[in-house]
Amino acid sequence: MKLLIAIPAAAGALALAVSYIAVFFGCRVPPRREEDVFYMPDDEQYNPYREQSEKMIRAALAVPYEDVFITSFDGLRLHAKLYAAADPKAPVQIMMHGYKSAAERDFCGGLREGLDGGFNVLLVDQRAHGESGGKYLSFGVNERFDCLYWANYAAGRFGDDVKIYLYGISMGAATVLMAADLPLPKGVCGIVADCGYTSPRDIILSVLREHHVPAARLIFALARLGARLFCGFDLSSASAPDALRRSTIPVLFIHGDDDRFVPCRMSRENYEASAAQYKRLLIVPHAGHGLSYMLDREAYLTALHEFLRPLS
Repeated sequence: MKLLIAIPAAAGALALAVSYIAVFFGCRVPPRREEDVFYMPDDEQYNPYREQSEKMIRAALAVPYEDVFITSFDGLRLHAKLYAAADPKAPVQIMMHGYKSAAERDFCGGLREGLDGGFNVLLVDQRAHGESGGKYLSFGVNERFDCLYWANYAAGRFGDDVKIYLYGISMGAATVLMAADLPLPKGVCGIVADCGYTSPRDIILSVLREHHVPAARLIFALARLGARLFCGFDLSSASAPDALRRSTIPVLFIHGDDDRFVPCRMSRENYEASAAQYKRLLIVPHAGHGLSYMLDREAYLTALHEFLRPLS
């Protein structure tokens, strides 16, 4: 009898332990060190751009800005850098960075393009990153509401009539896409999603399978349990395709076809799901994850400018 009781108890304890470990490594964001802003993977896809990227990041860090803060729906103090345009009624770009990344790194090119284009730019520290509060990221589940709050901040500061564009890379792209069906301010008139995934579930399963982790579905189920128990969110409660089916906001999807982290097919799936009458998809040949701008800047900027022109 004791053995019959002990076996399920041990299995339950093991499941809880695995759930916690999955959340700790998958969702916990360690405090950022100064050098983390310059981090790039050491492989053949990123190494050709390392020196250029470092120069661009340093240039981005040197641009004057205003620190701004809001409070999230769950009480976190969220931070962004505001780069104000000369015209206070200039359109606003809200930029959301990727998984365990830094805004100045992911948008070292996008910031300059935004400023040169005459935009007000909000460079957001996603929750648990940079100077924003929190310990855990949520793969866009909670971040989509943070995006909504930043859009409301922009509308309140610059006026309801100011045009707002949501711009995200990787997890930030999934974030802005999953925010598309929320009650965004009327000024939100376009979304740019660079290498975004379809859902937390899909990207986690994709990464597990890419690394040949056995029982990927079971591991995801335990990670989902851990996220609910220890972090208070459900990894299966948000999906970019679901949000896009309920949104008509114009979207530009960008993806490199040699992305080895977020499969390129995910942007295709997001594009197909979008109910927007005005939508565009740019696939950059041979580009790795988040490297489309670096590999083919001309194609990237042409697509971006052509997408924005009718919305201006």
